[in-house]
Amino acid sequence: MLCVEDLRSAHFGPIDLSVTGGACLGVTGASGAGKSILLRGIVDLDPNSGAVSWNGQSREAMPAPAWRRMVGYVPAETAWWADDVARHFDDLSVVGQLIEAVGLPAAALGWEVARLSSGERQRLGLVRALALDPQVLLLDEPTAPLDAEATSKVEALLKRELAAGKAMILVSHDPEQIARMAQMTVRIVAGRLVDTSEEAT
Repeated sequence: MLCVEDLRSAHFGPIDLSVTGGACLGVTGASGAGKSILLRGIVDLDPNSGAVSWNGQSREAMPAPAWRRMVGYVPAETAWWADDVARHFDDLSVVGQLIEAVGLPAAALGWEVARLSSGERQRLGLVRALALDPQVLLLDEPTAPLDAEATSKVEALLKRELAAGKAMILVSHDPEQIARMAQMTVRIVAGRLVDTSEEAT
């Protein structure tokens, strides 16, 4: 289980949440409400306080790179630091099937980053995260630049990851995607979480 307790920064919180392995928590909210910085806080990319753990393993008790391998984060705009796609992967042997699963040819490994569309960058960024075999996935609008066919392929891959026991937090502006993917939903309002079931009562 991913446990977040009293997580806060200058921009959000305090926030408490938990997500079990095999489950997806959907996060909604207006632009600027704090959805992205919540994910960045959980993965410890920005200064924050609070306790975060996965199955009893505390974020604070391990080096940041080890935590970020366990808790994979895919931002809305993925970063690229080399000229060609292949140089962004440590182990090419595990990548081919993942690339094809998101609707791209295995030959994409040989492409130059400069030729990638925004949708190709996003899908390859997801593959890059999955190739590290994280136990938790933090996804910020993972299909926003994709058409319906590509979105369907990505969601099918993510559902396989859930079936394998991984926990997931999915930020999306698409209520239909949240309905398809998430077992639980919360909304962020001004940096605070609001349980959507409470909103309805």
